[in-house]
Amino acid sequence: MQRMRDMDRTSWQVAIQWAQVNLFSSWWSTALTLFGLLISYWIIHAVVDWAIIRAVFTGSDGSACRVPGAGACWPFITNKFKLFMYGRYPLDELWRVNLTYVLALAGLVPLMLPGVPGKLWLSIYMLVVFPIIAYFLLTGAVWLGLPIVTTDLWGGLLVTLVVACVGIAASFPIGIVLALARRSELPLIKWLAIIFIEFVRGVPLVTVLFFASVMLPLFLPENVTFDKLLRALIGVALFAAAYMAEVVRGGLQAIPRGQFEAADALGMSYPQKMGLIVLPQALKLVIPGIVNSFIALFKDTSLVLIIGLFDLLGIVKQAIQSDAKWFAPQTAATGYVFAAFVFWLFCFGMSRYSAWLETRLNSGQRH
Repeated sequence: MQRMRDMDRTSWQVAIQWAQVNLFSSWWSTALTLFGLLISYWIIHAVVDWAIIRAVFTGSDGSACRVPGAGACWPFITNKFKLFMYGRYPLDELWRVNLTYVLALAGLVPLMLPGVPGKLWLSIYMLVVFPIIAYFLLTGAVWLGLPIVTTDLWGGLLVTLVVACVGIAASFPIGIVLALARRSELPLIKWLAIIFIEFVRGVPLVTVLFFASVMLPLFLPENVTFDKLLRALIGVALFAAAYMAEVVRGGLQAIPRGQFEAADALGMSYPQKMGLIVLPQALKLVIPGIVNSFIALFKDTSLVLIIGLFDLLGIVKQAIQSDAKWFAPQTAATGYVFAAFVFWLFCFGMSRYSAWLETRLNSGQRH
């Protein structure tokens, strides 16, 4: 018992010493600390008061949220939850979306964890097998007994995840190829890569989506057309690939020249040199930049609303504006806060995994 008391006393002493050194080391540091605590208290108090204390938790329409002084209107979220998650996907077929999520997690989680055997087979599953299964599950196949569900019925988080995951999976390898092409010694390949990268980076994503959705069909033969969602996926993937190429190129430039010369001295071919020596080191150096591009891409999925696709944010906005039954002073704020929290949850998860992976690979180690 005495030993436990001594340990507690030591912990308190360490905490007090840390606070004195980092928070109250001078009058300026003390003032900033107190100011920060005051701002934190004001923000936390306001959020708790609006989201919990004055919030409305039950109700079948907006009348429950029209009470004077009411806070968040959470019945709006619970009532529209399936709409926000799946859009207008048929209720009887929602199991197909859920099964797709389960299959994705079954391959992604062990692939991201260290020490799990069979990484090569897991990678093949996620890059080749899973996309085929997901396509037939989500769109349907008569020969499998699955009714066809057109993409105009998709919406909410489903569209957000489809656009983000396809964009991330496609932009990463394309970005690597573009980065290598920009550093190529062949003038034609180098300048084609430069023109593509600089052109795409010079226009906003809205323009790329508009071109892919509206202008691209004008350049195709009359009988050739493809789905609007597919056009958006192509536009998002190419747009993200241009930024990814510059991130990867920064990592390639950070590799010492001696690494290239050593690979050449060993008689390695260009694919061997890049795949076994240069790229693993370069990608490890730019993990923060890569994940930052992924996070930006995930948030940019909300721009697909401009071409008529309703992602999570778009369908929340539509529900707020179109359903008069739920009109209340705090309905809009509640819907946007919910959408913001979902976006933050995914982005924060990617950020934490990036930090963990960076630490594990010692990419942040200083020499």
